[in-house]
Amino acid sequence: MPLRNIAIIAHVDHGKTTLVDQLFRQSGTFRDNQRVEERAMDSNDLEKERGITILAKPTSIEWNGIRINIVDTPGHADFGGEVERILSMVDGVILLVDSSEGAMPQTKFVTGKALALGLRPIVVVNKVDRPDQRIQEVLDEVFDLFVTLDANDDQLEFPVLYASGRNGYASTDPDAREGTLEPMFQLIVDHVPPPNLDADAPFSFLATLLDRDNFLGRVLTGRVQSGVIRVNDPIRALDSEGKVIETGRASKIMTFRGLDRVPVDEARAGDIISLAGMTVATVANTIAAPEVTVPIKAQPIDPPTLSMRFSVNDSPLAGREGSKVTSRMIRDRLEREAESNVAIRITESADKDSFEVAGRGELQLGVLIETMRREGFELGISRPRVLFGEDENGQRTEPYETVMIDVDDEFSGTVVEKMNLRKAEMTDMRPSGGGKTRITFSAPSRGLIGYHGEFLSDTRGTGIMNRLFEKYGPHKGKIEGRKNGVLISNGAGEAVAYALGPLEERGILFVGVGEALYEGMIIGENAKPEDLEVNPMKSKQLTNFRSSGKDDAIRLTPPKIMTLEQAIAYIDDDEMVEVTPKSIRLRKAILDPNERKKASRKKEAA
Repeated sequence: MPLRNIAIIAHVDHGKTTLVDQLFRQSGTFRDNQRVEERAMDSNDLEKERGITILAKPTSIEWNGIRINIVDTPGHADFGGEVERILSMVDGVILLVDSSEGAMPQTKFVTGKALALGLRPIVVVNKVDRPDQRIQEVLDEVFDLFVTLDANDDQLEFPVLYASGRNGYASTDPDAREGTLEPMFQLIVDHVPPPNLDADAPFSFLATLLDRDNFLGRVLTGRVQSGVIRVNDPIRALDSEGKVIETGRASKIMTFRGLDRVPVDEARAGDIISLAGMTVATVANTIAAPEVTVPIKAQPIDPPTLSMRFSVNDSPLAGREGSKVTSRMIRDRLEREAESNVAIRITESADKDSFEVAGRGELQLGVLIETMRREGFELGISRPRVLFGEDENGQRTEPYETVMIDVDDEFSGTVVEKMNLRKAEMTDMRPSGGGKTRITFSAPSRGLIGYHGEFLSDTRGTGIMNRLFEKYGPHKGKIEGRKNGVLISNGAGEAVAYALGPLEERGILFVGVGEALYEGMIIGENAKPEDLEVNPMKSKQLTNFRSSGKDDAIRLTPPKIMTLEQAIAYIDDDEMVEVTPKSIRLRKAILDPNERKKASRKKEAA
C-alpha cells in the first residue's frame, strides 16, 4: 500500500488536534455512529483537563487506498523536545497558522527545525471563519518567517490551503466557508514524497518515543529506516557510538490504525511502528538486525534551561496522604521519566535525599510534578532557577527568551514598565487590530519566573503571553524578586477563625479554618516587605464573666488557593512547595525560626 508520513506542527491552540479529529472522521476511521470524544488524540488526563497536547503521538488514516501516518505534536515550547525527535520520522509537515494570531514564537521554533531537515511544508491557514481573520497579512508573515529561517527555493514555493479544522473543510480559495477536507488529503498525497528508503538493506529503526505496557513491557516507537522486520526476528540495540547495549527478539510489532495500535506480522522501510521485546533500549538508540554495526544518527536536542530541586517531603505532615515518599521511589520515577523524555536531565545530590531536575520550562516541570502527585508521590519542590553558562571569555551567560505579548492598548504601558523592571528589552511594538497591541521582548528567563500571574492581574485576564528560548546572552545582574513578605505559622495545630480574622488585616491568607498547620508553614502574604511570624491557632480565652457586648460572628474572606504552577512561581529562594496527592502547601525550607535566622545571617555575611 502506498505510504505518506507527515507531522502536524503549530503554535499552541492553533488547532492541530481538532484538525486530526476531522481527518479521522472524513477518512472513515470512525464509524458514522461511533461516539468519539473531542480532541481524541489528547488521551491522557492532564491533556484533557488543560486542553493542550503534551506528548507527540502517531496515528494513521487510509484515503483512496493510500496510508497516511500522521504525528500530532505539542504546541508549547516547553515540550519542544517531543517535536525535535519526531521530525526525523516524517517526510513532510503541515504547518498550521491561526488566521488571526499569525506566526507566533513556537511557529518559528518548529518551522526552523523542519526546514533544517529539508522538509517542504504545506501551509494551512486555519480558523478562516474567525471574524478578526487577516489571511493575507498572516501569509506574508509566514513567508517572511521562512526567509528569516533560510528556507531554500523549494521550501519557499509552499502550497497554501485555507481551512477550518473545527468545521472540517479546506480549500485553495480563501473565501470558501464550506466543503470537506478532500483538498487537504489530495495535497498531502501530491506534495509529500513517499519514504525513499531501502527495503532490501538489513533492518534498522531509530527509537523516538518510549512508553510502557503492563503486558508487553517497554514499547519503542519510531520509523523503520531500512529493511523488513518480522515477528521473532533477532534484533539488537546500539547506542550513539555503535556499542551493543542488548540483544533480543522482536516479540511484537504494532502499527497505528486510527486511535489503536494493531499487531502485524511484518513491517517495511518507511512504516511507523511500535516494537516490543527490549528491556534496556531507550529513546535515540538504534534497533537493528545483528549484522548492522553503524547506528542511525539521532537529532540533537536543545539543552534544558531551567532546573528545580525535587526532595523527599520532610514536613511534619509527611506520609499522611501519599504512598510513595522515599528517595529511592522518587529516584526510580525520575530516571524513568528521563529515559522517555530526552529534554529532561536528572542529577542526584550528595546527600541522596534530593534531585536536581533540569528541563525546558516551568510548564514542563509542573506537568511532571502533577503527574507524580497523581501517582501517589509526596515531594518538596524548590524555586525554579535558570542554568547559567560561560562564553569563550569566561564571562557568565544566562538564557534569554523571546516574549510575544498580545494585550489591550490600555494595559501596554503597565506591561512595558513591568518587563523593564525584569531587565527585558523591547524589540518590536505594533498594533494588531481590534484595540490590541503586540509587543515583543528579549528577556532573561530569570526575570520571567513568577511573572505570568502578575501579568494576568495587570491585564485583567485579557493578555496573552508566549515565550520561546532565544539564546544564551550576557548576565544581566540582580533582578528584583517578590516585593511582599509572607505570614509564617509559629506553631502546629488547626487554623482557628478567631485568630484568622485579625490576620486578614495583615495581608492575603492562603489557608482556611480547620486546616492542619505546622511551624514554618506559610499561611499568607504579608502586606509589607518583611516576613512575619503569626499565631493562626489562637482561640478566645473563656472565662466565667459575661462579655458586655455580644460576640459578632467572624466573617472571613475565602482564602487564596494556588495551583501548582502558581505556587512554584510564587515562592522565594528560601521557601519550598510541599506537594502531596491531596494538598499543595507553601513552607519555609528551614522550619525552625532560630535556624532560619542563623542561615540568613550566614548568607548576609557571605
